[in-house]
Amino acid sequence: MGDVMHEPDPSPDAVPPDPELTAAAQDGDEARLLDAVRDWVERHVPGEWLRAARDGDLNRLHEIRTPEQYREWYPVLGRSGLVVPSWPVEYGGLGVGDTLARVVQAELAACRLTVLNVVGIALAAPTLMEWGTPEQCRRLLPRIADNTDTWCQLFSEPGAGSDLAGLSTRAVPVANGWRVTGQKIWSSFAHEAQMGILLARTDPDVPKHQGITAFALPMDQEGVLVRPLRKINGEAEFNEVFLDAALVSDENRIGEPGQGWPVARTVLAHERRMLSGAGSGVRERTSGSSVERLLELACREQDGRRPIDDPLVADTVAQLVVENTVLRVTNKRNRALGGRATDPGLIKIMSSEHNQRLQQAFLRLLGERGLAQEPGDAEAERIVFGYLRSRGDTIGGGTSEVHRNNLAERTLGLPKDPFSDNKLPWRDIQRGA
Repeated sequence: MGDVMHEPDPSPDAVPPDPELTAAAQDGDEARLLDAVRDWVERHVPGEWLRAARDGDLNRLHEIRTPEQYREWYPVLGRSGLVVPSWPVEYGGLGVGDTLARVVQAELAACRLTVLNVVGIALAAPTLMEWGTPEQCRRLLPRIADNTDTWCQLFSEPGAGSDLAGLSTRAVPVANGWRVTGQKIWSSFAHEAQMGILLARTDPDVPKHQGITAFALPMDQEGVLVRPLRKINGEAEFNEVFLDAALVSDENRIGEPGQGWPVARTVLAHERRMLSGAGSGVRERTSGSSVERLLELACREQDGRRPIDDPLVADTVAQLVVENTVLRVTNKRNRALGGRATDPGLIKIMSSEHNQRLQQAFLRLLGERGLAQEPGDAEAERIVFGYLRSRGDTIGGGTSEVHRNNLAERTLGLPKDPFSDNKLPWRDIQRGA
């Protein structure tokens, strides 16, 4: 394998192509910006998609807008600046503040224009803005915004999950960058990603937290093998990734050598916020349907009666609506206070466990339609899929057990485990049986 790195083609001009959008964003007037967003949507979103979305007819929307069609059209949205309105214009956004950004995001949500490349937008991008160089941001961020480069997270390993700092993937310096060898696992979307945010050990002679470096790794190269892992719902979103002397240029190093653990903590903090559920701004749920859809299904007349007329069903729905409202308000308060109101790990625990209860309630309302799905019953298929997918919510992004342990130690001040290898050189830590 040669040592020549092939840099990606330059990203298209990140400035929004619509002058009205640009002018409205710079003006800062909420009403004018909302009018400009709605005008842009009317002119660029296929009309049939828009009518189904605004009518709330999700079954129809899923029939006429396949995931493949949406991905093909998506760069039109991505290059407008609407996907990431708070980003600077030179990075692919509109350069507006948080208040106006939420106005834009609410209008996109109403039109069911969902964000793709969530790892890139929610995890990699804010980390690059905090730790990357201006050159890295100008080169990498516009390609995240328009979905030219999808991203994955290359953190966990077969022997380093809960103890992430114990990772053993090595990055060795060479003349034109670094050679990376090791194995990663549970990497969402790695099978379709062009880039990965990678943690690798660059100094085995210092304590484990100090010898890690972060990189932006090109995935489409020799030395990177991605193997999908099929889940209970038949989906293959997770992957294991084998790295065999894969090359990453020093220009793609994020932060200084040995600074990877603080970079990783930034990524993980953004991941907890992304997975914090209703009102979080990126992913309202990791899987399944919303509490509004549950209420609609519970109030739908079936054989002359409504499920919600059953007091037990009504109690379950009411409890889930209350939980969802608490999550939404807590996330809103946390955003307003810059993430200092409530530990994102605590919100992530509640969000993941709430979503499991929510999707289970859908399945119970579905009844025999879920056990014996008829061909073409898209609603039943979606509900069963969401229920099965939700079983992983308390694992992905850090298990609920790990988050509870972190909260006990860091928030409540409870004593840590009596044994710690944090001060030993990584090379001297015993691993394996």
